[in-house]
Amino acid sequence: MSYRVAILTLSDKGARGERTDESGPAIAEMVRSAGYEVVYQNLMSDELEPMKKELARLCDENVCDLLLTTGGTGFSRRDQTPEATLAVAERNAPGIAEAMRWNSLQITPRGMLSRGASVIRKDTLIVNLPGSVKAVRENLEYILPALSHGLGILTGKESECGGHGHK
Repeated sequence: MSYRVAILTLSDKGARGERTDESGPAIAEMVRSAGYEVVYQNLMSDELEPMKKELARLCDENVCDLLLTTGGTGFSRRDQTPEATLAVAERNAPGIAEAMRWNSLQITPRGMLSRGASVIRKDTLIVNLPGSVKAVRENLEYILPALSHGLGILTGKESECGGHGHK
């Protein structure tokens, strides 16, 4: 089953043309390999209000089933991706962000420093990925196999019973 994916890179330096976005293209390559369709890809600065507007727009206009952000999840004052994500959330889906932090902690103690969130707005799942290509690959590789089941339930393409290991 194919799901539509939007990718939003959040980086002041990238938006100013001072840094090449490598994480967004890495996400696109990985989700395409997993059978997802990339329907939107953009790069914008770490400004909170425009970020919130874009996240809400992509969900409210039903552009995608899965919205993956990259960047802005650290401790810098400009890192506001989780705040923008939580501000537009209708429902929390914390297990995905928790799983990514757990996976990252198996690789480096710095995994605990990720503030990324995972939420639902309308029929779209939003997941904040870190900004580095290495961390993007490690996290996405870990969560992608389980995401299709959750997306199936969220979009109504799959029933909730079976597949999640509960009795």
